[in-house]
Amino acid sequence: MRLRLVPQETNIDFFKARKITFGASMILMVLSLVAWFAMGLNFGIDFRGGTTLRTESVNAVDVGAYRDAMQPLQLGDVAISEVFDPTFADDENVAMIRIQAQDEQESVTAETVAQVEAALQGVDPDIRFTSVESVGPKVSGELIQTAFLAVGLSLAAIMIYIWLRFEWQFSLGAVVALFHDVLLTIGIFSVTQMRFDLATIAALLTIVGYSINDTVVIFDRVRENLIKYKKLPLQDVMNLSVNETLSRTVMTSGTTLIALIALLVLGGDVIRGFVFAITWGVVVGTYSSVYVAKNIVLMLGTKRDWSKPDKTEGNQFANIDS
Repeated sequence: MRLRLVPQETNIDFFKARKITFGASMILMVLSLVAWFAMGLNFGIDFRGGTTLRTESVNAVDVGAYRDAMQPLQLGDVAISEVFDPTFADDENVAMIRIQAQDEQESVTAETVAQVEAALQGVDPDIRFTSVESVGPKVSGELIQTAFLAVGLSLAAIMIYIWLRFEWQFSLGAVVALFHDVLLTIGIFSVTQMRFDLATIAALLTIVGYSINDTVVIFDRVRENLIKYKKLPLQDVMNLSVNETLSRTVMTSGTTLIALIALLVLGGDVIRGFVFAITWGVVVGTYSSVYVAKNIVLMLGTKRDWSKPDKTEGNQFANIDS
């Protein structure tokens, strides 16, 4: 007997509370923008600047012990990671320690570096510090611009792709949904003040890819049903399409969330921000594919087939009862 998370056939009216769901999404987008500009983001070392120390030891790297030893120094954002390389010898254990800039300075002072070295030597007397490198505010500012440019260009490329594959109405609906996902993720990072670094940007790009994949699946079914059911109202066609793909949506999102929640609980502090961003993104991305993207298409209307415009399927959003 096959396991089903949802019944084989469903008849859920996803437009029943469309004014509430769509209105709530727009309000949350505005609140996310307000939180972003009012509270700002808690930028990590990648964007704020700081110093990177490279250590080497014959003993295995204990990230937890390193972090506990540095805790009393109160250095703010500290990222510790072990470096793996197949060319390393068995007794060559390398770690990278990144410390944020202190008191608006471009880099960590020599006195602070000496304190870190003393603290870590208390954990591992054989530890050696092979290099110390600093990232100034100019480089950090360029990283911020490049990171947000990457997100913006990805949204633009997706908009063009959807436009070419479907119609401009679908393209606009998909991009609004993606903006919804990205803004809500930035908003939650602003409110919680979780560390925002290059790993978070990678998570945002992952969210964009995941969300658009789910949206395209629904849009494909909508296009098929628009051709198949030429007399069925646009709202009913969209409801039918979402119901037909609901099992796939729940199964994909559900299994992805199981893995992400396990990483969120057991993955540790190093990847917690990255995993949290993707977990949140999967939830809001699934929501926006169902409740945001198709509402935009319904408002703008679309044609019945891909050969000529349908003059009867114009702006129906205001004419369809809840």
